[in-house]
Amino acid sequence: MRTTPTLLLALPFLAATASAQVAGAPDSASRAAMAAQRQAAANKPRTIDGINTVWLEELTQPEFRDMLRDGYTTVLILTGGVENNDGNLSMNKHNINNKLLGEMLARRMGKTLVAPLVTLEPGNAGTTIQPGRAGPMLSQATYVAMLYDMGNFLRSMGFTQIFYMGDSGGNLRGMQAAADSLTTVYASSPTRVYFKHIPEYYNHTSVVQPYIQNVLKIPEGIEIGASRGTSGLHEELGIDATMALVDPQSIRFAQRVKAGEDEINGVKFESLEWLQDLGRKVAELRVTTTLNAINAYRASLPTP
Repeated sequence: MRTTPTLLLALPFLAATASAQVAGAPDSASRAAMAAQRQAAANKPRTIDGINTVWLEELTQPEFRDMLRDGYTTVLILTGGVENNDGNLSMNKHNINNKLLGEMLARRMGKTLVAPLVTLEPGNAGTTIQPGRAGPMLSQATYVAMLYDMGNFLRSMGFTQIFYMGDSGGNLRGMQAAADSLTTVYASSPTRVYFKHIPEYYNHTSVVQPYIQNVLKIPEGIEIGASRGTSGLHEELGIDATMALVDPQSIRFAQRVKAGEDEINGVKFESLEWLQDLGRKVAELRVTTTLNAINAYRASLPTP
């Protein structure tokens, strides 16, 4: 085999570097001392007050540690997406809803935190270029693997009840697959950890549409169970309402008023306040429906 001069010159340097790495590697006593230092730092009492939040990513490590010790062993994994919502709605629609409902759910449940939002959903890129196409999205295999890894890591952090919930219909299969796989892997673990997909969280058509039409008697022109109504858009009143509650700009409220397009499926927006009030009712309904499903599941678990 022919060896180039450059490689010959580099070999002594590489050998010396490898030797130095081996020589400088810590021995078992040093590694133990380093581990003890890390453990001591992790257990060091806080000297400043924490903040009032349910969002895991907003906590410091000592704040999270102390909350875990105080019983915050339930965590929510909320999945959304970036997708085509036609002419009026932010492509971030599902993530906006999750930010609102995640906060409400965690506080209503008590001693519950919310993991960083999963803001991408499953989908296929295809081979053709489609300018203006919505996304990005993940392959189903990548999506399931990510949800599995998130649940598994949250388990390793000390959570014992891990709930998957999605605001988009295409997310449900992946969440169920991840929860089922983790349940199988840790079925015989001495420390019981529960992984559960709550499909009742995705209740736009099953709960919200009947509520708006049959309870509130608002004659929205959309068939119950459908994702498009008389406006011909992937948009409906209940979703407009919760998005307006979080951020009116996300539904282009002012722009639609200016253009005389402040309506959906035959329902005129009486005012921003009217729409936001509807959003509060819809959000409360969605949270209550989800909580009922979670409580029913918890009631089925063996007594500790």
